[in-house]
Amino acid sequence: MKKYVIIFILLIVSVTPVFAQSEAGAIWMLINPGARSAGMGEVGAAIADDAYASYFNPAGLGFLTGRELSLTHTNWLPNLANDIYYDFIGYRHFVKNVGMLGGHIILLNLGEQERMDEYANYLGTFASFMLAITGSYGTALSQTSSLGINVKMIHQHLTDQGAGAEKGKGTSTNFAFDVGYIKRQFLLRDLTFGAAITNIGPKIAFIDVAQADPMPTNLKMGLNYTFGGEYNKITIAYDINKLLVASYPSRDLDDDGIIGNYNEDGLPQIGGEYNRDGQRETAYTDEWYLGIFTSWIDDWLLLKNPDLDNDGKIGGYTKNEDGDLIPQEGGVYNKKGDKEKMTGTLGNELEKLTHNFGIEYWYSDLFAIRMGFIYDKTGKILVKDKWPVPTFGAGLRYAGLGFDFGYTAGDPGHPRQNTMIFSIDIRF
Repeated sequence: MKKYVIIFILLIVSVTPVFAQSEAGAIWMLINPGARSAGMGEVGAAIADDAYASYFNPAGLGFLTGRELSLTHTNWLPNLANDIYYDFIGYRHFVKNVGMLGGHIILLNLGEQERMDEYANYLGTFASFMLAITGSYGTALSQTSSLGINVKMIHQHLTDQGAGAEKGKGTSTNFAFDVGYIKRQFLLRDLTFGAAITNIGPKIAFIDVAQADPMPTNLKMGLNYTFGGEYNKITIAYDINKLLVASYPSRDLDDDGIIGNYNEDGLPQIGGEYNRDGQRETAYTDEWYLGIFTSWIDDWLLLKNPDLDNDGKIGGYTKNEDGDLIPQEGGVYNKKGDKEKMTGTLGNELEKLTHNFGIEYWYSDLFAIRMGFIYDKTGKILVKDKWPVPTFGAGLRYAGLGFDFGYTAGDPGHPRQNTMIFSIDIRF
């Protein structure tokens, strides 16, 4: 039996698409590190004032001096498995006349999996893990603006061999980069704006190159408002995240009720991927340099008649007054009751945004309490399927040593409920 339990685990933490089966590979790269951020609803684009800037927004490094080491550990998805661990090590070092150098290492240990062949025979176990190594550079452009860049190597080890007759191994190694910008005194004296595009790079392939998935290119934009005096300081932050991946399900663009059956020249071909007008109707994703732009309209202006049940045709059913499905030629519903004869809307695009909000209170730079919210509709990170997920946290600082704790709540049984993150921070 060809299956990797890992893939399903990772999909849970991704931005689950509305119409497609999946939008990107290496979605574990979207797991936000740091207990401070975790307690504040996972904000970070416009804060970025510590070693975690190399993850959230490398431009934040441009305003810093000195040296810092940060470590994070958490048992990831505790309600799903007890052997999945997420670890982060970040470091920054200021070099005079050069700028701030830094970077981080992320290790996601996915534990031990059972290996089975195509006949469901047990073949033993294997270990799986994900690793990312990032080098960072940040520099101030002025007293109020900075720029930063990351270069990263991403290694994914699902298994050391394919299943059945598959050739090759279930591993991949890819390279990507991030770019970020921060503007202080943005509109107001105490308001900061930050933006970063992360994970820019080519598609990710394991055993089958033809089934490569896009890199999880993501846009972060945020605002940070900090005010207070010597002993009391409050930070209010808000982020928006947008996955810059254009993913198209199989769709009927010429309204003939079927998917494809023509070649690229518009000539009849059984199993062809195109329609009579030469438009591709089978599922595919844009390259990253196109997806950065088309991801804003793929579920709005470019979506039409999606084949949600992958049966090669559109609709075929209608519903009576009781909601029962009735076969009918030209019906707008498929056999599962999903509406397939439709076009995209602006609402589809807006639903794909992830919203993060956080508040932090510091007393005399010694003790902090935090709270926040995460709203991710398509990723189903919600309470009772409609309310934002609350987060809480606290922090201590003394003589260059810091300790932070973050907690994510949620519905009972949700994979992310009761997630606890611990971080240690050392400045020297």
